[in-house]
Amino acid sequence: MDQLGKIISLKKIVDPRGNLTVVEQCKDIPFQISRVYWTYDIPTDAGRGGHAHIHCRELLVSVSGAFTVTLDNGHEKRQYLLTKPYEGLLVDKGIWRTLENFSSGAVCLVLAEDSFDESDYIRDYSSFLKFISCSK
Repeated sequence: MDQLGKIISLKKIVDPRGNLTVVEQCKDIPFQISRVYWTYDIPTDAGRGGHAHIHCRELLVSVSGAFTVTLDNGHEKRQYLLTKPYEGLLVDKGIWRTLENFSSGAVCLVLAEDSFDESDYIRDYSSFLKFISCSK
């Protein structure tokens, strides 16, 4: 994975009755899945994220609609437009992320490496920059 994130293509099984996409831990993504959550009914002018994780890696998937993810490693920022349910954005630990520009009906599915642990979150950007500078 590069310093900011990586779009990975997930297996898409095409069927006239409806398509199917599967994600297997340690096969399609490089970690075991401990937590799954999704956000939905997000107002188009609202943002989500606004934090980094100390340890937890995540895969973000737009299972419906579209939204923009901005990743920031403290030196560089990159935006990703997620629109396809068979692609995911792999986000490494120590990366600040914000999600915004949600289309109507957008659903963001997140597969997380770790169970929820508030102490794993960095929720203040200046604290994130200090963490990044100390971890090098």
